[in-house]
Amino acid sequence: MSRNRADGWTDASPDDRIEQRPGLGDEVHERLVGDLVSLRLPPGERLSVDGLARRFGVSQTPIRGALIRLETEGLVVKKHNLGFFVAPLPTVERLEQVFEMRALIEPDAARKAARLASPSQLSDLKSIADEMQRLLAEDTGQNSTALVMLDSRFHTLIASACGNALLLEMLAKLFTQLHIFRVRIHSGIVEDVIAEHVTILEAIAARDEARASAMMKAHIDAARDRIEPHVRGAL
Repeated sequence: MSRNRADGWTDASPDDRIEQRPGLGDEVHERLVGDLVSLRLPPGERLSVDGLARRFGVSQTPIRGALIRLETEGLVVKKHNLGFFVAPLPTVERLEQVFEMRALIEPDAARKAARLASPSQLSDLKSIADEMQRLLAEDTGQNSTALVMLDSRFHTLIASACGNALLLEMLAKLFTQLHIFRVRIHSGIVEDVIAEHVTILEAIAARDEARASAMMKAHIDAARDRIEPHVRGAL
């Protein structure tokens, strides 16, 4: 990585460069989300389109597309005549609203997933849970962002099993607003998250709709209780 604070990002290093190919916009978006949740790009920092394009070794088009998408997700703000900036940290009130929405939609998503999830989707859910356990066992202190992304994938895969594209879009937006705080969660708490994922997965695999819904609701309530103190401490 090579960076100049006055001019933005310099030419791409081998670690940062993204290969030009289909799906480039999605990859740029994912990389930027990773930088935002890890605070590599801290709140309030100006995001230079040209600097990011040089950093990733891509044109400005996918950078602009990713930044516009991040703006709709609440992670980036655009200021008139000034450009894009990393959004400020969410407020406690915003956090409560996010969890209120999750509690309304995710238990029902888990209920439907217990009825509709395909064998391949169940296999993917297990793979995600196993990978989270593997990363936790490594305990290198460098896996926080990866664990957060896997947690999001677990939940979005459950939502995708319902076949409701709008639900999936809503959930993705809700999760982006939690990323910055979730990446700071202690590894001991991640162990609890994984255990809760397993109970949800077991209920879905058993086609137990009521239990899947109840376990998801309990998981969301526990997640709120885990994250809220971190939010209050950061503000």
